[in-house]
Amino acid sequence: MLTFNFYRPTNLLFGEGKIEELPSLVQKSERILMLYGGGSIKKNGIYDRTKKALAGYHLVEFAGIEPNPHYETCMKAVEVVQAEKISLILAVGGGSVMDAAKFIGLAAKLPSGSDAWQDAVLHSHRRQDAVPVAVIPTLAATGSEMNAGFVISNVGLTEKRAGGNPLVIPQFAIMEPSATASCDLRQTSNGIADAYVHVLEQYLTTDKGETLQSYWAEGVLKTILQVAPKLMANLADLEARAIFMHAATMALNGMISMGVTSDWATHMIGHELTILYGTDHGRTLTIVMPNLWRVRREIKMGRLAQYGRNVLDLTGSDSEVADAAIIETEKFFVSINMPIKLSQADIPADAVEAVSAKVAKRGDRFGEDGQVDSTMIHAILTLAK
Repeated sequence: MLTFNFYRPTNLLFGEGKIEELPSLVQKSERILMLYGGGSIKKNGIYDRTKKALAGYHLVEFAGIEPNPHYETCMKAVEVVQAEKISLILAVGGGSVMDAAKFIGLAAKLPSGSDAWQDAVLHSHRRQDAVPVAVIPTLAATGSEMNAGFVISNVGLTEKRAGGNPLVIPQFAIMEPSATASCDLRQTSNGIADAYVHVLEQYLTTDKGETLQSYWAEGVLKTILQVAPKLMANLADLEARAIFMHAATMALNGMISMGVTSDWATHMIGHELTILYGTDHGRTLTIVMPNLWRVRREIKMGRLAQYGRNVLDLTGSDSEVADAAIIETEKFFVSINMPIKLSQADIPADAVEAVSAKVAKRGDRFGEDGQVDSTMIHAILTLAK
């Protein structure tokens, strides 16, 4: 097992009625920016409850954070944070709002004249100061409520890139399953796929054998497999939403990646599809991952077989189980209404050339061993046509 550092200071409040506990979490002296997206929180009651709980506080609102948050929009929020001398950013929304809050928290503390894209995204790990962040998630998917990472889209540069820094791990996360009840079928499907792939990115690598982390990962995967059909059958099932919300947090709070390698090539390729074609993040993942496994089958054979046996209850030789595991994973994705081909997501066939050329121009290499280059990406996306 590899050496590791693990730090997660998030105070996790899980269950109904937790928003009303905000006054116990936030001092009256705080100057708060309430960050949210398109306004769905005004329809499901979360907005009114949050405002009521923070009555008497210095509270400034910033709305309009997009799915796959735009750098340009976030920079407008940075101006508000600086002008209002904000001391706490409260993100109320899905993963995009939470991700935006983290970037904004870092960018707001940059010296005057800094390039925020370079300094608070591409080199975000170097930052040593940030406005603290707290969150009230309204979508279970990204795990952003309990980790240091974020992803920002720069439309002008046609780039979607990840950053992260322990300074913006949320101080607290208020997680009410009912807050996700307004998510429609597509949002719910995307969330299930995102969380499931998050686990696989950390678990299904070149590592072999049973570690505590691998057993944790298998447990999260099994939980998602069991609860997904219930959510697909009844979006109003709050018990199913609670189980899944917890699983999505555990999928990406760092526990299952302690001391083991992680892949993330599927996500990196998926980001390119999103920024180029506007495809939902979750839908890019279900298209890419099974075909990445096919291209990397030999090097991932041991873990594919372990996944097939321990999670999917498959039997046979390593080779047989590995092949069957890929097929069964695709069947699961189809069962939650997700695409497994580029054409099923209205992505043109020339995406194969466009994405591989873009990665080649940057010279990027992905994967746990850095072997997923533009040539391999071309092969992966060709299989996904």
